[in-house]
Amino acid sequence: MSAGGARMDRRSAILAAAQRHGRVSVDALASELGVSAHTIRRDLNALCREAKLRRLHGGAEFVEGSANLPYAARSVLNFPAKQAIAQVVAELVKDGATVFVSIGTTPAIVAGALAKKEALTIVTNNLNAAFAVSENSTHRVILPGGEMRLPDRDFLNEAAIDLFGAYRADIGIYGVGGIDTDGSLLDFHSTEVRAREQIRANSRTAVLVADRSKFGRRAAAVGGHLGDADLIVLDARPDPAFAGLLAPVEDRLRLACDQGAAA
Repeated sequence: MSAGGARMDRRSAILAAAQRHGRVSVDALASELGVSAHTIRRDLNALCREAKLRRLHGGAEFVEGSANLPYAARSVLNFPAKQAIAQVVAELVKDGATVFVSIGTTPAIVAGALAKKEALTIVTNNLNAAFAVSENSTHRVILPGGEMRLPDRDFLNEAAIDLFGAYRADIGIYGVGGIDTDGSLLDFHSTEVRAREQIRANSRTAVLVADRSKFGRRAAAVGGHLGDADLIVLDARPDPAFAGLLAPVEDRLRLACDQGAAA
């Protein structure tokens, strides 16, 4: 990887950590990312100049707002974990099934794994997912109309919500912006919540996909609960502080990075 690419990945990781925890320290980031404190300070200063962080003594804090991280930055975060999640979910999908796929980077990676299936009907408001699954010409891909949201390349309008209401999926795959300490599901806009909840309501089996960094991650719009999903696929268990949230759903939990993938 080029120096510029490594720097972009590192700064994306710093932003994600700051968004998840509210603030980050130079020393902890240097240890976690395996670089010098000087490099971390330089990264923090650059992110502060972009108004994404606010400098504090010994670190920085996340600048609250309604915006998620840019799609390109999110797509490379925890990529191996998301690929592992995708493989577990793909094993659940039978050829010929009707599948809902939500917005988000993890559902798009799942869609890429579904390209190996045969004759699926994919209903999605995620153009990245549509492109990924369209590598297989036996699939049927159904998208809403209207204005595409950039840079995420998705549709979040009434047409998208109505589309999920007009079909019944065998499996509905949805991601989430964050998972709060009480198990509430968080996103960055109310339309994201509405589309996600419509996917869940019209799926015979509703599958929540999330890497463990989503636990404790902040976002403004709330709707739905961790326990609403028929199946929850994580890469691995989150911080022990969230163990109480997982206890009631152990029978529906799959850990993609564990042997056997079952909790």
